[in-house]
Amino acid sequence: MWVWMRVRARRLVCGAAGGGDAGMTTSEYAMGTIAACAFAAVLYKVVTSDMVAGALEAVVGRALNVPF
Repeated sequence: MWVWMRVRARRLVCGAAGGGDAGMTTSEYAMGTIAACAFAAVLYKVVTSDMVAGALEAVVGRALNVPF
């Protein structure tokens, strides 16, 4: 009888399958992937803009033309 009560209590606490939130990690990975893709799209648009490209070219040009 005591064994049955312990098993029943464990199922109530942990869920019927023992995990309780087994599908939660999949949705977290999906939301993380969507957020990473959105951040990458915004970063790509910023880096490929004319103002940032001009600033990067100026920095590289000054670094290549430094007298020794």
